[in-house]
Amino acid sequence: MDDVDYLIVGGGTAGCILASRLTESGRHRVLLVEAGGEPRSPFIRVPAGFGHLLRSRRYNWGYESVPDPDTDSRAIPVPSGRGLGGSGLINGMVYVRGQAADYDEWAAAGATGWAHADVEPYFRRIEDYAQGGQGRGRDGPLHVTQVRERSPVADAFLRAAVEDGGRLVEDYNLEQAGFGYYQVNQLRGRRWSPYDAYLAPARRRSNLTVMSGTHALGLTFDGNRCTGARARRGRSVYDLQVRSEVILTAGAIRSPQLLELSGVGRADVLSSIGLPVRHELVGVGENYSDHYALRMNWRLRHVRSLNESTRGWRLAAALTQYMVRRSGILTLGPALCHGFVATDPEGERPDTQFLFMHASYENAARRVLDRQPGMTIGIIQQRPRSIGAIHSVSLDPVQPPAIRPRFLSTAEDCRHVVAAIRRARRLVACPSLAPLIAREMNPGPLAEDDDALLGWARATGQTLYHPCGTCRMGNDDHAVVDPRLRVRGVEGLRVADASVMPSITSGNIHAPVMMIAERASDMILADA
Repeated sequence: MDDVDYLIVGGGTAGCILASRLTESGRHRVLLVEAGGEPRSPFIRVPAGFGHLLRSRRYNWGYESVPDPDTDSRAIPVPSGRGLGGSGLINGMVYVRGQAADYDEWAAAGATGWAHADVEPYFRRIEDYAQGGQGRGRDGPLHVTQVRERSPVADAFLRAAVEDGGRLVEDYNLEQAGFGYYQVNQLRGRRWSPYDAYLAPARRRSNLTVMSGTHALGLTFDGNRCTGARARRGRSVYDLQVRSEVILTAGAIRSPQLLELSGVGRADVLSSIGLPVRHELVGVGENYSDHYALRMNWRLRHVRSLNESTRGWRLAAALTQYMVRRSGILTLGPALCHGFVATDPEGERPDTQFLFMHASYENAARRVLDRQPGMTIGIIQQRPRSIGAIHSVSLDPVQPPAIRPRFLSTAEDCRHVVAAIRRARRLVACPSLAPLIAREMNPGPLAEDDDALLGWARATGQTLYHPCGTCRMGNDDHAVVDPRLRVRGVEGLRVADASVMPSITSGNIHAPVMMIAERASDMILADA
């Protein structure tokens, strides 16, 4: 194929958006390649099906971190979506723009033109927000709505939050600090992913070609210009050439890996896998950040939780309700209520995200629910200071890279998680919620001093599946892409996914990734 203007490598969230936007005018031919397959599982459209999909190797790459002493030498699962739609097929559907200060900090750190005032219009361009309101998009392709289900336990949680000094907010995407119900990308009780919103309609265009089941092996070059990529589909190997640009949208794990397998990256990393340096960029694979998730849970009494509702005749009734009305517990993802709070007494800006659910897990990593009534408060440090790296360990592109998050490797992060645990306990002890609590299961009443709480955090925490930062945007020597997302020192090559984030945003990163892709499409077309 030598008549392609743009080659997009990676058919996840960002790839779906770029494939749609770059083909809208009809002037450009675009080829999208994705290692995974078509999104055919019936569990994709059912919001509660995300737990099944997380266990599926067809839709989840199933990565794991390198064991690290700071997290009890555990290999921590790092889910990553596989197939057209990427992580948008298997995530919790939670829609969080982040805080305005996140993007102002990006701009101050060298990502010129990415301040909040610059990016906010792109969030509105994405959204069709069902509840409406000033400052929200109403005509975008992505349907966003507040979760419809309610629960007596959730209501008690919100009342307790107010008793603890918090406040209820109508729209946390306009005013984050406070408590309320989450917003999710759903339409009439079904998951509405970037595949549905962008790629599915675009596939009807004659100027878009989609090759699923196609694994990129490496980029091709003519001097310092990227000319395309080599890819394998089944037993066939293709030389995919482009006239204009290659755009990497393979995500924070695979985009840096593909750069390294093409000879672009740190000299020591390339040498360790037997590759010569084509172009040295010391930031490739560095600056890796993710949200480390702690899940406190409590056994409940005098009230029904989601645990019992997903078994036996109650589950059969829920299935019938969903099939007939597209409502009920099968419309739920991993979290019902939010809390964005400041645990630092000196700070007003939220630094902690709570994810409340009237459910508790027998196995949180595999999303297996308890049999008895329970509730969970997930605790997320919104802007962790612990920074890791992701680097290739083999010339084989199918071999996973080494993922080293280095969670809880700074004293600041350790202090934060202890304070956040204590804040959650304080809320649960408030009058509206306390009568429903039989006992705290995790970390449990024996974990009282700071060392015990930190020990529990090290032993049990999981990633919240928000890897980012490994091809950082900026204007210094450690930046991988410039503020127009062009790989520094290489022509004809951009990166436009979570890997370009200079720092992690305050909340779930799916919405910021969509914003990055929308903005990237404007930049690419402007530079054409």
